[in-house]
Amino acid sequence: MNQTAETLTRLHELECSECGQPHSAHQLQLVSECHKVPLVATYDLQERLSRATAIDLHDASMWRYRALLPLLDDENKVTLGEGFTPLMRLPTLGGRYDLRSLLLKDEGQNPTGSFKARGLSMAVSKAKELGATGCIIPTAGNAGVAMAAYCARAGLRAVVAMPRHTPKAFKEECYWYGAEVQLIDGLINDCAAWVRQHNANGELLDVSTLKEPYRLEGKKTMGYELAEQLDWQLPDVLLYPAGGGTGLIGIWKAFREMQQLGWLAPGAKLPRMVAVQADACQPLVATYTGKQANCHAYVGKPSIANGLAVPHPLGEQMMLRVLAESNGTAISITDEEMMEGMRELGRHEGLFVAPEGGAVWLAARKLLASGWIAPHEQILLLNTGSGQKYMDNVEGRANG
Repeated sequence: MNQTAETLTRLHELECSECGQPHSAHQLQLVSECHKVPLVATYDLQERLSRATAIDLHDASMWRYRALLPLLDDENKVTLGEGFTPLMRLPTLGGRYDLRSLLLKDEGQNPTGSFKARGLSMAVSKAKELGATGCIIPTAGNAGVAMAAYCARAGLRAVVAMPRHTPKAFKEECYWYGAEVQLIDGLINDCAAWVRQHNANGELLDVSTLKEPYRLEGKKTMGYELAEQLDWQLPDVLLYPAGGGTGLIGIWKAFREMQQLGWLAPGAKLPRMVAVQADACQPLVATYTGKQANCHAYVGKPSIANGLAVPHPLGEQMMLRVLAESNGTAISITDEEMMEGMRELGRHEGLFVAPEGGAVWLAARKLLASGWIAPHEQILLLNTGSGQKYMDNVEGRANG
């Protein structure tokens, strides 16, 4: 770390995301005791923290923002070099669709091939720091792979429950990391039910999406990186593939923290956030558009975008708040449209993205056609993973 960088976290406490009730940040926590909703880490931001002293410019990973992350002792850091992924301009597609500025942040270049590396690096680091002996997770694929890798690195037991139809690449990688893998008939909610039953004694730390507070903190580093890579300005519109929604919530949390710290450029506006879901599993879209009161009874189907097949996201209300605060929207994309997006990004920009990445590009096209996005605006797409892991889902469809 450079000589002037802050070395200690500004972590204050954990708060209930519904009512703000404080919870201790010095013991293992799951959801809030008061409302059984996600806990959120808060930091002491009253004393201004300068970018110059807080960011470790010598660390090309998410840990360059160490002062605003919750780990108390660096001895417990479990890292594989996650974060600081490239932000790329897409001039060919931008030109084809008359967009002034089209950008893509490629999270597929993380360790284990997806954005899940960020959240699981942080969650496993905190699990180690707080004395857990192992972790358990229900997963659609990428999160299980990341947890298995980081638990292997930390020397912790790893138990992964994933749908039986998950592409082979995800299963095999978990086996190589030494995880115990349970294949479940159904979607991630069925995997979660299995985890609740088989970990009823709490022997393993359940690192399900938003059931513990620290995956969110790892994911928020995407927001800090975007701002730094854009010289502390932010795009007009940010499109994010939202299954469980941790990244959407985390990026917005980072933007709000930077506002409070005074890190954004003078006059910088926060982007309109777009939650992109699969047409086969769109609980947030259904709630956002008033078709249901909430996602609790939603019935979803599998999608080629495994990470979007999350029928009962625990963070639904938090995602809805992000959309409301940012004047954003939610939109669904069919599997066929996702593949069209993958083909365009591959053929015109040389990027083999996950189906989720194809989804955000097609969502941008649809919002541009409807007038919700204007051609002069700066548009940022979040690709959450490498397309190589989804070959079982998309093999033979390149020429569709």
